[in-house]
Amino acid sequence: MFTGIIEEVGKVAQIHKKGQFAQLKITANTLFNDIHLGDSIAVNGVCLTVTEFSANHFCADVMEETLKRSSLGELQPNSPVNLERAMIVNGRFGGHIVSGHIDGTGVIHHITSGNNCTYYQIKTSPKLMRYIIEKGSITIDGISLTIIDCDDTTFSLSVIPHTISHTNLATKQRGSIVNIENDIIGKYVEKLLLSQTTQRNITEDFMEKVGF
Repeated sequence: MFTGIIEEVGKVAQIHKKGQFAQLKITANTLFNDIHLGDSIAVNGVCLTVTEFSANHFCADVMEETLKRSSLGELQPNSPVNLERAMIVNGRFGGHIVSGHIDGTGVIHHITSGNNCTYYQIKTSPKLMRYIIEKGSITIDGISLTIIDCDDTTFSLSVIPHTISHTNLATKQRGSIVNIENDIIGKYVEKLLLSQTTQRNITEDFMEKVGF
């Protein structure tokens, strides 16, 4: 589990595609004070497992499904990536619940400068938009952000300068692809409500069949 608070922006040193999966080698400066083989690290919001590491880099394998669902397949050497280690039990929970399981991607539609903030409008699929609500939480490339507005196809974010300067948002432009993870609470609520509706319909059908 992650919080959506980025610890460091690393760089892709190498991406090596091996058939249906790829291996990423990522460099960083301060992330390796407490890292072990098998640890989980979110790379642009995607939960990956450390398979190798040194004092300034780590490697992780990326499966075919992840390459298809996320933007990791678009990475190139020197691409900046947001990094966050899995949260620890006694640490602060500064963002929101982030699983590291990407729901899909979006495209930055507009970027507008505001008063001490930058507005990002992102376009994504109806499948993802169904879980997006005004004032709700969302994860963009691993960053926990708050939605300020949304319609049927787009949603908007207001991002402060500190977040931009400490993440890869500083390199994004119109047309950039970003990873999206919807708020997991909304997905669980939907599942529970659908389950209750199904159970109620089955009961009504059964009652009709037996003559009520």
